[in-house]
Amino acid sequence: MRKKNKRVRQIKLFVFFSLLLTLLIILIVSTVGRQEFNAPHKLALEIIGTAQYGMTWITKSVKNGWRNYTLLVNVREENVRLREELQKHKAANNKYREAAATNIRLTKLLAIKEAIPTPTLTAEIIGMDPSQWFKTMIIDRGSNDGVQIGMPVITVEGAVGQVTNTSPNYAKILLATDPNSALDGLVQTTRVQGIIKGGGSVFHMEYVLKNNEVLKGDRIITSGLGGVFPKGVPIGTVSKVEKSGRGMFQKIEIEPAADFSQLEHLIIVMRKDPLAK
Repeated sequence: MRKKNKRVRQIKLFVFFSLLLTLLIILIVSTVGRQEFNAPHKLALEIIGTAQYGMTWITKSVKNGWRNYTLLVNVREENVRLREELQKHKAANNKYREAAATNIRLTKLLAIKEAIPTPTLTAEIIGMDPSQWFKTMIIDRGSNDGVQIGMPVITVEGAVGQVTNTSPNYAKILLATDPNSALDGLVQTTRVQGIIKGGGSVFHMEYVLKNNEVLKGDRIITSGLGGVFPKGVPIGTVSKVEKSGRGMFQKIEIEPAADFSQLEHLIIVMRKDPLAK
């Protein structure tokens, strides 16, 4: 206990003499005035100058740090604001582009509708049939709109398919690329006729005799036979012709005129399938 009290007294004495020495140095420096400093004065000034420099440096560092922090926070807030404005402008720009693209598509559809004498109805695709057995899609028009089974469906580029089922507000379309689909077609230049069958991503023109002239690049259109599709609707372009092998018919492959991967709006030709009841 005595040792502890003795140590406390030593610490108090050390602090007391340190404060006394500091006050003495300040008093000496302040009383010198304009007189030339001697060695003790210079030492005292050096100590005080060093201490003041340290305090000034610490103060400036704290101020600069706070200023930089404040500026950083402001920059971050400004970046967030600019990003939000950029996203808004991008969204508005996308809406404008989409509206412009939709307007172009609908204008083309209107031109096709006006070129077809039969009454037509515009429809929008709302989904694809999940079945793996058939290539079909669902549109937002049904029997309430006058849509009936067997009606042909086209787009700006060409033939798409036929209506196979209807409900009051929706209808199912069997795409022309489905293997179960068939329509009458002919070569636009030579008027050679054949049956266009779906082949997945392409068409096949069947029952064309080998002595008939069909060349790669020939355009195939609907013949109008059967009373389903109007005459002259584009089907596609011949991409491959084979006359070799057995049999009396050519093997003709056709690249579809319509891009079935980017269909959005369709035109239903309001004419009944003569075989439909």
